[in-house]
Amino acid sequence: MKIASFNVNGIKARLHQLTAWLAEAQPDVAVLQEIKTVDEGFPTEIVEDLGWRVWAHGQKSWNGVAVLSRLPVEEIRRGLPGDDGDEQARWIEAVVVGQRHAVTVAGLYLPNGNPAPGPKYDYKLAWMERMRLRAAELLAIEVPVVMLGDYNVIPEPRDAARPESWVDDALFLPQSRAAFRRILHQGWTDALRLSDPHGSRGPFTFWDYQRQSWERDNGIRIDHALLSPQAADLMRGAGVDRDQRSREKPSDHVPVWIELDA
Repeated sequence: MKIASFNVNGIKARLHQLTAWLAEAQPDVAVLQEIKTVDEGFPTEIVEDLGWRVWAHGQKSWNGVAVLSRLPVEEIRRGLPGDDGDEQARWIEAVVVGQRHAVTVAGLYLPNGNPAPGPKYDYKLAWMERMRLRAAELLAIEVPVVMLGDYNVIPEPRDAARPESWVDDALFLPQSRAAFRRILHQGWTDALRLSDPHGSRGPFTFWDYQRQSWERDNGIRIDHALLSPQAADLMRGAGVDRDQRSREKPSDHVPVWIELDA
């Protein structure tokens, strides 16, 4: 089972890139972030014609996540528990049935948090605490679970080409990194780090549109896939589709993916 994540930075603006990538990469499951549309505005028919079923959790102009699957899906859950007043569309779960195992896939778009300090950063940290609680619930089920998406967190200095330029940014502040570690240390495995445990730099998943960041490889790693112990036991590979950043009118993110023997 190949499971991928892609922050498309606007489904309407990036539909050409998404459909080309789906045809090339052929994931069984893909979670998308920043679709930036209400559910009815998602180009469902176009994606379904390519062989994927679609479940969206969107909102007008901002945020929004979706699940695409070529495999049977038994259950869909929209929204991160813990705050009934939170209207931001940032979390979606699907139970995907593979040939050997059912896998719970949680797609997420974690808040950016800038400017920090401030209310947006407070919301980011509160959201991460809610995520930690939900992650603990998912671990307690003791089944294969994958939480992947745009975490908007740079976990370590080696996850940035120039870490010194991010020290005051919400993505790299000590509180953000500590909140990420609290989730990770529950027992999750960072799939990209597991595939390259001794890497000293990257792999990067985001390059800003400004300051020639792509041309200078001034990237950061903020898109992550965390695996429960049961999913980590099934892992057969993980990677980053770096070449997508060089495409015409690309997203500023590139897809990350894992393969499970499921």
